[in-house]
Amino acid sequence: MSHAIIRGMALAMATAPLLVACGGGKADDPGPINSPQCSGTSCGVQGPPNQGADAAPLCPADADIVKSTYLGGAGSGEVVRLNIDATAMTYTLSWLESPIPLVTGGDPSVTRAGVTITGHVIHPPTGTLPTAGQTRCAFILAPGSGTAPNGATYTTPDFTQDATPNPPMVFVGQGVAGGGIPGATVEYDGYLGLIGPVPNRHFDFYPFLGFASTTTSLSALPGTYNSLLYHLSPTAKYLTVATNSVETFDANGACTSSSGCLTTGDALTVNSNGYLDSTHPPVIVNGSGSQTPLRIGNDAVAHMIIGQLNGATVPLVVRTGHVSPPLSVDDESGIALLAKSTTVSSGDIDGGYVGADSNFRYTATLLKGPIGTFINPTTAAAESGFGLSYGLPSPGLVGVGDVQHNTGFAIASGGLFAIFINGTENGGVVASSSNADTTGAPYFGIGAQISK
Repeated sequence: MSHAIIRGMALAMATAPLLVACGGGKADDPGPINSPQCSGTSCGVQGPPNQGADAAPLCPADADIVKSTYLGGAGSGEVVRLNIDATAMTYTLSWLESPIPLVTGGDPSVTRAGVTITGHVIHPPTGTLPTAGQTRCAFILAPGSGTAPNGATYTTPDFTQDATPNPPMVFVGQGVAGGGIPGATVEYDGYLGLIGPVPNRHFDFYPFLGFASTTTSLSALPGTYNSLLYHLSPTAKYLTVATNSVETFDANGACTSSSGCLTTGDALTVNSNGYLDSTHPPVIVNGSGSQTPLRIGNDAVAHMIIGQLNGATVPLVVRTGHVSPPLSVDDESGIALLAKSTTVSSGDIDGGYVGADSNFRYTATLLKGPIGTFINPTTAAAESGFGLSYGLPSPGLVGVGDVQHNTGFAIASGGLFAIFINGTENGGVVASSSNADTTGAPYFGIGAQISK
């Protein structure tokens, strides 16, 4: 992808030994996370990834970008198909599944699902990203419009580039695209103004990841995977939860797990849009008091996009909530990335990654052995730092601990990297995508490798 081959020097962050408070000894029990200690010059320096004269281009030639249509999912619980024409500088985006109401304050059962919009793209201004190559592969999605299935005209929120420096922006890479798709302002009064009201909150964009190559063949899926999930419930004042699970899928699309499958429910079935569906997926958002989600039934659907990237099968699962009060409410929505349970050792996933995160920011990540650093891609400044612990009981699952003693996990597959930390990272959620109830924890992000 194309967001920030990091400019400048980022000092590796020191981390003390951390311990995940889990017991048992199950496959998904991380055990101790023994992050390395360092101080001063012993921490070393993580410099910018190499990009010499012979470096491969970050994305296809402009005339070839239009040849790929990216099928993927967003943290909003949406399944999206996106095409960018880098010659005409236009885009077409279709929401195939969505829990996002079409109209702010309107009927929450009428969503963006089935809407296709078109609009123009522009490259970020010179100087926003460190190199001309990165700028060429980055596309800001200007407001687009189209017709909804009910005949209404739908237009994505406008933004003024100078006044809103957080527009939806997609970074095109070799076989993958990610970043942010158009956001929305969400609010509804609930049934009779009493059951399940959702407070007003604007989202600048929704984090997105899409694949140029996907398959619906269940023969590509069987195996054991580590999964990282991030879900949100609007009726619980946008309460969020991040967690992990270890799941095994068979040739019929059924999931088993010693601790319970969290990404899917009933066995997966193929639909005509190029991905798979699973009904009755489990819930993971459980609040208390005013942050207790409203649920009447279990009517969400999990959608699995089986991405094919760099020789790896990388499933991406989107949980699409459903709200149709008063008889059907299950508004929990979110995203999960899965990676085959294959041993990962220190150094195997080193490199620079870029993507979008639960802070509704674009973020770069540098990994080098047991040390990781989040980088602001526009300033090249180091932000939060964390340690990585390899060799956990579930092969491929990497323990994470930051300098505030918050813990979490990371996985990697096919050049993609996902991480969650049960704490606030990089300054928390950007103010323009938050409200008075918003918390910055937990943190979740997905990025694609741009350099080693």
